[in-house]
Amino acid sequence: MATKSSSEIVRDGLWGNNPALVQVLGLCPLLAVTSTVVNAIGLGLATLMVLMGSNLAVSLIRNFVSESVRLPAFVMIIASFVTCAELLMQAFTYELYLILGIFIPLIVTNCAILGRADAFASRNPPLPALLDGAMMGLGFLAVLVVLGGLRELIGQGTLFVDMHLLLGPVAADWVLRPFDNYPDMLFMILPPGAFIGLGLLIALKNGIDNHLEERRKANEPAPVAAGSKRVRVTGNVS
Repeated sequence: MATKSSSEIVRDGLWGNNPALVQVLGLCPLLAVTSTVVNAIGLGLATLMVLMGSNLAVSLIRNFVSESVRLPAFVMIIASFVTCAELLMQAFTYELYLILGIFIPLIVTNCAILGRADAFASRNPPLPALLDGAMMGLGFLAVLVVLGGLRELIGQGTLFVDMHLLLGPVAADWVLRPFDNYPDMLFMILPPGAFIGLGLLIALKNGIDNHLEERRKANEPAPVAAGSKRVRVTGNVS
């Protein structure tokens, strides 16, 4: 299997093969915790750490693990990094850890992480595998933050509320309230709002991709028709 170039890995992770918008993996935590931006960032950073660590570790052992125990080995590696992420959140962001609850240990079963370990990290050298984990994690984090911001803004008319749970007292006053006397829309905070928000983001991405594809086709030169050509001959032919 030929190793992708760095630019291809970056493009796939952030846009072309985004785990949330294209692969549609890891939707359980994505839909459950994105009611606010701070929840989305907390889960996204934990997922990013686990993706990078597991991809690197799987790539390093790819030539030493037999096919029969490959998947159990991958799960053990992912579980080890999830445990590290849990302990770090308990130590530094305990209140946010309590809010995210079961969705932090559930990262072990996140199909996006196991899928990258099996599809890419186990078939490529460490550096490309690490880059792939970083880009897939950043792509997943970006979708989490955008969806969390959309739901928080429409649902309760705020942005960046409770950011101190992640960044400490310095972020206590970061909350934005763009609207005065905003009537809360509980619908967007509940699970149906998460499905609608994600559907809008997927539709937006598909629309952008279709527009770019149409522009690319419009800029391509017209194909030359194959076949014989009729040649007009004037004058006398001896």
